[in-house]
Amino acid sequence: MQLLPGFRDFFPEDCARRNYILAHWREVCRRYGFVEYDGPVLETEELYRKKSGDEIVKQLFNFCDKGERAVAMRPEMTPTLARMVATRERDFKKPMKWFSMPQCFRYEKQQRGRLREFYQLNCDIIGEPSVAADAEMIALVIDVLRSFGFTENDFVVRVSDRDAWLAFLAAKNIDVPRGQEFLQIVDKLEREAPEAVEAKLKSFGLTLDEVRAFIANPGEHLEKFNELSAELNARGLNAFYQLDPTIVRGLAYYTGIVFEVFDRSKKLRALAGGGRYDNLLRDMSDGKVSLHALGFGMGDVVLGELINDTPHALEKMQHWIEQRPAAQVYLVIAKEERRSTALADAQRLRELGFRVDFSLTPSKVGKQFQAAEQSGARVTILYGDEWPNVKFKTLATRDEFLAAHDSLIAKLDELKLTIEEF
Repeated sequence: MQLLPGFRDFFPEDCARRNYILAHWREVCRRYGFVEYDGPVLETEELYRKKSGDEIVKQLFNFCDKGERAVAMRPEMTPTLARMVATRERDFKKPMKWFSMPQCFRYEKQQRGRLREFYQLNCDIIGEPSVAADAEMIALVIDVLRSFGFTENDFVVRVSDRDAWLAFLAAKNIDVPRGQEFLQIVDKLEREAPEAVEAKLKSFGLTLDEVRAFIANPGEHLEKFNELSAELNARGLNAFYQLDPTIVRGLAYYTGIVFEVFDRSKKLRALAGGGRYDNLLRDMSDGKVSLHALGFGMGDVVLGELINDTPHALEKMQHWIEQRPAAQVYLVIAKEERRSTALADAQRLRELGFRVDFSLTPSKVGKQFQAAEQSGARVTILYGDEWPNVKFKTLATRDEFLAAHDSLIAKLDELKLTIEEF
C-alpha cells in the first residue's frame, strides 16, 4: 500500500519537526495578542467558488457527499474565516486579531516547497482600516520567521501597494475596471518573457519601459508605504523589508498594501504572502457585513525547506527537539519486588507533569539503561539492593548518588528537570 502523491506520513521524528513549527507559530501569535480559532476541514464547494471563482475547482479535493451536497476539503482558511465573521462579528470587539493553523488540501502539481497536503499559519486583523494594522501584520510575519533563528540575511519581506498601481493607471487615463487585468500582468512580470509582457501591455497603450520606470520610481504614489515604513522602522525592523512594486498578489480581492516573503538566496518559492482585503467580507456576505480586513498565510512545507537549508536554523530546531525527549525520567527496576513501588512513583511523577517511562516487563538492568538512553531521559532512578534508598544517575554526566526514597520528589527538583509544554 503506497502513500498518495503529495501527502506525508509523520513518523515520530517528522511529527517532532511539525510540532516545532506549530509551537513557534502559536507562541509568536500569542505574543502579538492574537487568539486562536479553527473551522471544519470540509466546507461547501460553493464557499470556495464565491471567493475565488470557478477556476478554484481545479485545485479542490471535492466530491458529492451522502446528502448529495457538493463539498470540498479546505484548500485555504480565508473563506471559512469570512463565513464565521459574517455569522458572529457583532459578538467580538474590534479589531479582531485571530490566527489559525489548519491542515489544508490542494490538488496541485507537486514541487519543492509545495505538496497537496500542508499546514498553514493564517493571521488576520478584522475591523481596522489604519496602516498601523498593516505594520502590525508585517512585524508579526517577520517575528514568526525570526523565532526559527532566521535573520535579515536569510529572508526579506517585499512590500507594495496595489492602490499605487491604480493611481498609475488613472494617470495614464486607463479605466480602473481593467485594473485587475493589468495587475495580473505585473504579477507575472518576473516570470514571463519581455516580448510576452509587451504584447499584453499593448492593449493598455503602455510599454514595458513605462511600467519599469514606475517600478524604479513610484514617486508620490507611496504615501501609505511611507506611513508603513515609519511604523516598521520605529520597531527596528528596517533591515527586514523593502519596497518592491512588482509584488501585487494575483488574487483579485486584495485592495491595498500587499507583501510576500522570500529567502535571500532566491532558491524557494514565497515563504508567506498576504495583504489587505477590505471588500472580501462584504462580497462574501452579499453586503450583510462590511469590515476592513488584512492577513497573511505561511505554509509549513516551504518553511521546512528553508530550515533544512539554513544551518543555524536547523541547529536551533534540533536543539528544541532534543530538549523534549520521550521521557525525562526512566525508572530502572532491578528488583522485581520493588515494581509496585516504582509503579506508584511513575503515576505520582506523571501526575506532577514529568514524562516518565519504565520497562513494562521484567528485563535485565543493562537493557533497561539502554532503553533509558534511547528514550532521551536525563535521569534514571534505580530500585535495587540500596532500598529504602534509590540510586539517581544523570545520564549526560554519569554522576550517581543515593537518596532516601521518600525524598525522591525533592531530589528531582534539585536536578531542575523542567516540565515543558508541548
